[in-house]
Amino acid sequence: GNIESIQQEIVNEFDFFMIGRENQYLIDLGKNLPTFNAINRVDENLVKGCQSNVWLHAKIIDDKIFFTADSDAIISKGIISILISVFSGQKPEDIITAKIDFIDKIGLSNHLSQTRANGLLAMVKQIKIYAVAYDSKK
Repeated sequence: GNIESIQQEIVNEFDFFMIGRENQYLIDLGKNLPTFNAINRVDENLVKGCQSNVWLHAKIIDDKIFFTADSDAIISKGIISILISVFSGQKPEDIITAKIDFIDKIGLSNHLSQTRANGLLAMVKQIKIYAVAYDSKK
């Protein structure tokens, strides 16, 4: 699906699951994160501005960017897994122009500590930076 429709699905899911179970839900999502190739666990893949270590790797296939990620913090893994489900496999220009208001809609920012909320924005920023870089190479 496109970015908008995936975001809407996540919003619906959160409305259903999240009341009082935010952390557990994020932990479960983190467990579903695909295995991250250890060779990508390098400093240049670290997301700047995250309190915990979050590695984000991007590769382009047929003009679409595919993201993989990992973190040494279980909640961060859940957060990045949401972002990957939204942005991975999308075209760079769609990622660049995508609104991220779904994060407020699911109330994720409210449930997170300030440092985690900042980390979340740092992850989004990094995803968009990759998209801009790939887009300008075309």
